[in-house]
Amino acid sequence: MSIRKISGGVCAPKGFKAAGMHCGVRRNKDKKDIAMIFADVECSAAAVYTTNKVFGAPIAVTRENLANGKARAVICNSGNANTSNADGVEKARAMSDLTAKALGIDSGDVIVASTGVIGQSLDLEPISRGISELPKLLSKNGGTDAALAIMTTDTKVKEVAFEFDLGGKTAKIGAISKGSGMIHPNMATMLSFITTDAAITAEMLSKALKEVVGETYNMISVDGDTSTNDMVSVMASGLAENALIDSENGDYAAFKEALSAVGQYMAPMIAGDGEGATKLLICNTRGAKDILTAKTVARSVISSALVKAAMFGADANCGRVLCAMGYSGADYDPDKVSVLFKSSAGEILVCENGCGLAFDEDLAKKILLEKEITIEINMYQGGASATAWGCDLTYDYVKINGDYRT
Repeated sequence: MSIRKISGGVCAPKGFKAAGMHCGVRRNKDKKDIAMIFADVECSAAAVYTTNKVFGAPIAVTRENLANGKARAVICNSGNANTSNADGVEKARAMSDLTAKALGIDSGDVIVASTGVIGQSLDLEPISRGISELPKLLSKNGGTDAALAIMTTDTKVKEVAFEFDLGGKTAKIGAISKGSGMIHPNMATMLSFITTDAAITAEMLSKALKEVVGETYNMISVDGDTSTNDMVSVMASGLAENALIDSENGDYAAFKEALSAVGQYMAPMIAGDGEGATKLLICNTRGAKDILTAKTVARSVISSALVKAAMFGADANCGRVLCAMGYSGADYDPDKVSVLFKSSAGEILVCENGCGLAFDEDLAKKILLEKEITIEINMYQGGASATAWGCDLTYDYVKINGDYRT
């Protein structure tokens, strides 16, 4: 299937507009802090959430609102996570109600999200002011402003859109994301809002989203912390006018492939923009006996603080990788493993048959000084493979998080 990258982000699919602005949640007036996405029609909708037992009030409200598989709008603020607050659910519901009133829709059709500091009461006054202004700013060109408004410690705007063939029609899918710290498998301080004009039922949309998240967003780790507010949501307007996808047929497979393209694009972008990061790390595992083993090993390696630190220091220490594999809980034969580091500067085999090899240290350092490094692991026990994404662990990560709240 042909999937083509296009411009427009969340506004690329038919029927969607977006906007972002500064309303006053954040003290820095130069930073946008509230975003809105609005659909012209009622959409099929689905979401996947953090697995943290402590989760944000917006997630509780969004779960309620999406119980019927329908939505028309997203409202998201940055600067305050609205988590671990006695009045959190009340204020998240108020955000839903205010958005519904401003857009003339039902309050149950709103996806609510927040990101930022945990445990501080959310002031509704600036939120209310922003929600009243955002409908006037909604446009087909507003995707980037919305992407900017959901950022916290991110250094790069994260948005993408693709078009693809679906049952003889041209469909589009777009997304904006944020994520920089508190990023660990099973989501992170990560938000991703996806839109599509494909016609698909909520049931099939939910199934596709869960499968794709498991292969992409849940294969990211920056710092080992699973956040409280993570969410990936998707709204489908149906305006591409393809035959409704209501079963796992060929059109479902085509849609899932396009949705996966979004995840495959966003995952390394989020990982590479980790707090204080200087390098994107990619861990490819192959030769595993099953997909669970491949995923478990890849996630363990990419999550290891010692692997991350070694990559920051350009130290080709295969022991860090082997150690992380060993405590992963995966079932494999450590005596069959090989490890190879590679980048645009070349590649170098550092472990074979579970044992470290002598290698050219100068070449290894040259390879690991690049901005994108791949760790290739082969277990030689089967045909399953997986990919996980992460970043190096730097001095700046500690600096950023040492005074995050203040």
